[in-house]
Amino acid sequence: MGKLRKIFITGGAGYVGAVLVPKLINAGHKVKVIDLYIYGENVLDSVKDNPNLIQVKGDIRDRNLLEKELPGYDTVIHLACISNDPSYELDPTLAKSINYDAFVDLVDVSKKAGVKNFIYASSSSVYGIKDEAEVTEDLPLEPLTDYSKYKVKCEDVLMESATDDFIVTTIRPSTVCGYSPRLRLDLTVNILTNHAINKGEIIVFGGEQKRPNLHIEDMTDLYVYLLELPDAKIHKKIYNAGYENYKVREIAEMVKKVIGSNIPIKTVPTNDNRSYHVSSRKIREELGFVPKYTIEDAVLDLKKAFDSGKVPNSMDDIRYYNIKTMQAIKLK
Repeated sequence: MGKLRKIFITGGAGYVGAVLVPKLINAGHKVKVIDLYIYGENVLDSVKDNPNLIQVKGDIRDRNLLEKELPGYDTVIHLACISNDPSYELDPTLAKSINYDAFVDLVDVSKKAGVKNFIYASSSSVYGIKDEAEVTEDLPLEPLTDYSKYKVKCEDVLMESATDDFIVTTIRPSTVCGYSPRLRLDLTVNILTNHAINKGEIIVFGGEQKRPNLHIEDMTDLYVYLLELPDAKIHKKIYNAGYENYKVREIAEMVKKVIGSNIPIKTVPTNDNRSYHVSSRKIREELGFVPKYTIEDAVLDLKKAFDSGKVPNSMDDIRYYNIKTMQAIKLK
């Protein structure tokens, strides 16, 4: 067990944050969440009364707010962003202000406030589409969209800011899957599971595209684990976190196996043939991080949540779909 920390988490009420924050609290860390809570105010209810949790409803683009709230915290985990290509493209200027401009300020304010460790959630989409069988961290980055281009720029900003007193680590997660109190149903495994359970059929667009996936429990365990490692091991390091690279068609078969063999899989053509696959060998060899959960586990966890009524109105409620929520709330 590493030392207990004071952790400042941006986007702590998001899909990953809603699972991560309770883990950090239960590990004894003090946590401050800054989030707009646009997907619900109650996602951290399981720990809301814990004295080690402070929740701040606020915008990371507000530098004055960062300067007020950050001092006294030794670690930043930066999760907040407009988090997929379609949501980004709704309003590219807004998205850049959140995903890039606010990041530059956050890094600057963090350094000035004496933050020691900064962990950044980038994305495996920074590679673009590669032919290599093993997409490793040292391959050139060829981002295809504004979303992934600004992820790359943020990685560069962070690396340039690194000093002996400002320890920086970048994680490039794959698509995360599984249940969270702030559930997203616009991610491959989660979409297919929702459709299998609530529409009685699985629709696959294309199907030959590869998608790397990581269970949300593994994703959040990784952040907790990074806090326990010596600085020298993670300073200026970039790691893919993915492991399971499967074609969308194969993921659909896994969902069918878990949910019910009588569910039909329908394949329809698509123009979106983006295919991503990443190697997670480096993080396994250097940090010893190996996932404990599988795509099937994610499907089972989602099924349990649906069965127990935790996901009402899953086909229509906009809070499960980033782009629909973004369209509805019109952030400025």
